[in-house]
Amino acid sequence: MTTRADGRGLAGLAALLADPTRAGFCLALLDGRAWTAGELARSAGVAASTASDHLTRLVRGGLLAEERQGRHRYVRLADPAAAQLVEDLAARAPAPAAPPRTMRAASADAALAYARTCYDHLAGRLGVLLHDALLARGVLDRTGGLALTPTGLSWLADLGVPVEPLRAARRPLVRDCLDWTERRPHLAGALGAALCARLLDLGWTVRGTGRSLRLTPAGRDALAEALALDPAALAPPARDSGPARA
Repeated sequence: MTTRADGRGLAGLAALLADPTRAGFCLALLDGRAWTAGELARSAGVAASTASDHLTRLVRGGLLAEERQGRHRYVRLADPAAAQLVEDLAARAPAPAAPPRTMRAASADAALAYARTCYDHLAGRLGVLLHDALLARGVLDRTGGLALTPTGLSWLADLGVPVEPLRAARRPLVRDCLDWTERRPHLAGALGAALCARLLDLGWTVRGTGRSLRLTPAGRDALAEALALDPAALAPPARDSGPARA
């Protein structure tokens, strides 16, 4: 029988993310990859021994899962629910008070804000645009709660995304996920993950640095056609670094 968490349990979970280093590790792991303890230590600028202690706490608390290959220890977010928790909290966190101090940092922030992975689905401005366009095109409908429509089934078939394996997944087929930069929902769930993977497979998007994704010029035109949008609507804002070269 499942029991409700009590106040102490909730406080313990909150304490796991109350440390900036542990919170930073979880944000880095939203790229969906497994990282070594050393990689996370370098990303946070802490000693390897410090990182190891923090990671042990996160694994014991159920937010991370680990596996060992030889002498290497790899960690990843435990599951999509853990990723959702981190992303939801990030969306409600106050924005940084100070702007990036260097042009490189500003460019990296702009790339993440435009398009990135949120664990295994598409986030950022492009993710929100995709979410809104799927609703406008009738692929999704939220009359009785967010759902895939019969029109959506045909649209996915044309895109080469099989639906039956998604229906058999242990996670919701479609789900809103509050975007932490746009503060509006992007598409999560099994379908959100499948669409993100399909865009990468087609070469419409390519991976950038860290979690960032870039929309190729060919991908911009193809995605705009699939969504019945003007390609200009999918372009990054002028301050972003722009789409990748084909």
